[in-house]
Amino acid sequence: MRRLIAAALLAALAASPLGASLPVGTRAPDFTTTGALNGKPFRLHLKEQLRHGPLVLYFYPKAFTEGCTLEAKAFSDAMPDFRKAGARVVGMSADDLPTLQKFSVEACRGKFPVATASKDVISAYDVSIPATPLSKRTSYVIAPDGRVVFVHSEMSWKEHVARTLAAVRALKKR
Repeated sequence: MRRLIAAALLAALAASPLGASLPVGTRAPDFTTTGALNGKPFRLHLKEQLRHGPLVLYFYPKAFTEGCTLEAKAFSDAMPDFRKAGARVVGMSADDLPTLQKFSVEACRGKFPVATASKDVISAYDVSIPATPLSKRTSYVIAPDGRVVFVHSEMSWKEHVARTLAAVRALKKR
């Protein structure tokens, strides 16, 4: 089943450019959704998250696929650095809450929350993969004023953590 999902995802991605995303300087669309942190459900509101400092909001296609699991583990490993830089991290996908509860424990290791990205949120952040309910792998750094200050959209998970952390550190120096 995972191979079928991966094959469908690759086919959809081949047909769609990764360049689409919100431009730097744009106000990040506000939203409220449900999520999980260390298996426990909670309500997530973007505006509330931004009251605590900058936010790394990263979209990923599907929990428990290889790239998404590796990316979550990489963010988990880097959480002390993000906290030191004053930033929070939230992962977003179209997965349902029970899946995210499990993913928040197993892949995120309880170190940061993951939340459900509705079709409207995926569309508002311009990360939809055509003909699927999934999102592209896109990371945003959002300043406390709600403006997008950095975007990285690349299906390989390998650079998302390093690039968003660098952007958060640069934001802190301003």
